[in-house]
Amino acid sequence: MRPPATPRERSAPEPPAPAPDAHDTHDAHDIQDAHDIPDAREPRDAHGLPAGRDGHDTSDARDARDVRGRPDAGKAAGKPPRPAAGSVTDLSDLPPARPGRVLAAWPALPLLAALALWAYAVRHTDVSRLDDFGLVTALHPAFWVGLAVLTTGFWCTVRVRSRPQGWSLAYVLGLLVMERATQAVLYPTPLYAWAWKHDAVIDHLLTAGRLQTAEQIGDMAVYDQWPGFFAAQAALVRLLGVDSAATYMAWWPLVSSLLLLLPLLLIYRTFTEDRRLIWTAVWLFHVANWIGQDYFSPQSVAYALHLGVLAVVLRRYGRAGGRRTAVWTALLTVLVTAIVISHQLTPGMLIVSLLALCLTRRYRGWVPPVTVVVIFLAWCLTAALPFLSAAMPDMIRSVGDIGANVETGYGATPTGTGAIATSWAARLLSGSVLLLALVGVVRQRVLRHRALPLVLVTAAPLPMFAASSYGSEMIFRVLLFMLPGAAFLAAAALLPKVRTLAADAAAREARARPRPVTGRRRRRLLAGRYGTWAPLPALLAVTWAFVPSYAGKDRINYFPPQEVALVHRLFEQAPEGSLVVAANRNYPLAYDSYGTIDHYWFLDDDRRHVDEILRNPAATLARDMAGVEPPARAYFLLTQGQLANSEMNGQLDEAQLDRIRRSVAASPRFERVARNDAGVLYALVPADGEGGASR
Repeated sequence: MRPPATPRERSAPEPPAPAPDAHDTHDAHDIQDAHDIPDAREPRDAHGLPAGRDGHDTSDARDARDVRGRPDAGKAAGKPPRPAAGSVTDLSDLPPARPGRVLAAWPALPLLAALALWAYAVRHTDVSRLDDFGLVTALHPAFWVGLAVLTTGFWCTVRVRSRPQGWSLAYVLGLLVMERATQAVLYPTPLYAWAWKHDAVIDHLLTAGRLQTAEQIGDMAVYDQWPGFFAAQAALVRLLGVDSAATYMAWWPLVSSLLLLLPLLLIYRTFTEDRRLIWTAVWLFHVANWIGQDYFSPQSVAYALHLGVLAVVLRRYGRAGGRRTAVWTALLTVLVTAIVISHQLTPGMLIVSLLALCLTRRYRGWVPPVTVVVIFLAWCLTAALPFLSAAMPDMIRSVGDIGANVETGYGATPTGTGAIATSWAARLLSGSVLLLALVGVVRQRVLRHRALPLVLVTAAPLPMFAASSYGSEMIFRVLLFMLPGAAFLAAAALLPKVRTLAADAAAREARARPRPVTGRRRRRLLAGRYGTWAPLPALLAVTWAFVPSYAGKDRINYFPPQEVALVHRLFEQAPEGSLVVAANRNYPLAYDSYGTIDHYWFLDDDRRHVDEILRNPAATLARDMAGVEPPARAYFLLTQGQLANSEMNGQLDEAQLDRIRRSVAASPRFERVARNDAGVLYALVPADGEGGASR
């Protein structure tokens, strides 16, 4: 509206405030979009617009005509005049606030509240004394409240289709912070013995400067035959100028989870544009991914690349997809090569997934699976041939033996109340998501056609049960590779109406036609409103269940600084060629200096020899350690990480390990080298008394 220019216009009262534009009535817009309920109280013209408006006249132009043509229009309308621009002298003269903009920002409130509760909980959580429930019982109650607030805010936000996607993304990022960054903030040292092992591989690669064979480094040569991840991390360590990958590997679960967001969104958007379905599937994927392969490992990167390949194939290699240019073929080749040189299992999972896609008429191009097979075979017959030649007989024997492939075996059976409870929480979480996925397929008929490729990709990893046990982990890896499709189908079960691409177009066309609100339709729409809240308890349950499933065994996986310092002291003083004996390999730096120092974990030995150690600990261990030639030495290390792993996985309990420790401490064949609250270190005294320090 232009300011008054003539004396007559300056003396005339202001016209009434224009009616709010359709974009300012945010609440009404949301209700119309979510429930298709027109406002019957407002009269409308033939074009469906509110009476008194048209599609060509702006409110400012009408105000200008009213001011010029009808000076008393404001009085006739019975509304108080608005002050001219620059004449505001009192708060009552301010223009009315637009509530739509305020309501549009309301998703920020639960998000910020949840993050504030998380920050408070982290500051008031003590992890110095973890019990068998791991982080579950150590967390401050504010964490659980914050997780509930975050989940509720996400559901209230995502169920409104007109809400900007940025809010859904913000909530998913908040979920990843609460899920994957909590341990990095709470624990002063990185988790997982396997992560420390991978750090040792990187350190060895940096020290040696080249790949080595089995004749040089023994069984650890397998990592030099799939060096992609380790070579990339070695380059990153040098680029960052840090001492080792341990500097940042505590944050790797968060980083690897963020890497999955883009390929997941691309895969899901291939089959639907319904934002509710897409973001609910992303949420379910992350809360169901408790398997723990997001830690600092080749699998974490290979899995992200695996999803990237699927995204490229689904979007560019289908009949209705984009043009299959040389650029996409080159990108596919790069992704597949990175997978093949980094991880042994992921190429096999990728091959069965791509073959499953070929069963549909939509994806019958053979370029993707042939590309993976050729690159995989080329690597296996060259760089990986030494390992495969030695392992092939056992691999062949395991083919078809499904019972043995899914069996956990000795040393992997949860023992104790906490371990059993957290294991059942993980099973129930995975079972619930898979059950919801089945319900989604049965309930949403449109998915059986439109999303059939994703259904086949979900089922594709199941035959791998018959291929190998993969170190008693095949059941977990199969679940991991089923999860993207299972999360999508489970989200469809939680939502009242699935929106595929064709359904979206039909819905937009239907909304363009005005429909009368009959009593039957109104009852159906009102019932839909209540139905939108019914899935919230299920979403809360699976989100809460993630915590015990993922962090319930932190007593095993966490190594306090005292334990790290004790092992550091061991490797600082151990001469080249020394031997380290321990109950198991669950302690930090267990593979440090593996090129020059040998290791022996007696719980990995035959059960009869373990029983012999229990009967006469000091004498049996001294005999096992006697073959070390001076100046090398033999050390016996016992830490709280070994104790937690042995006790919670059904091996030796605390009393049995303590009996071994007391026997070694009382024997003249051993001398104590170091001890702190996290463990103790002994060295074997040579039989002739030479080479040992005074006690």
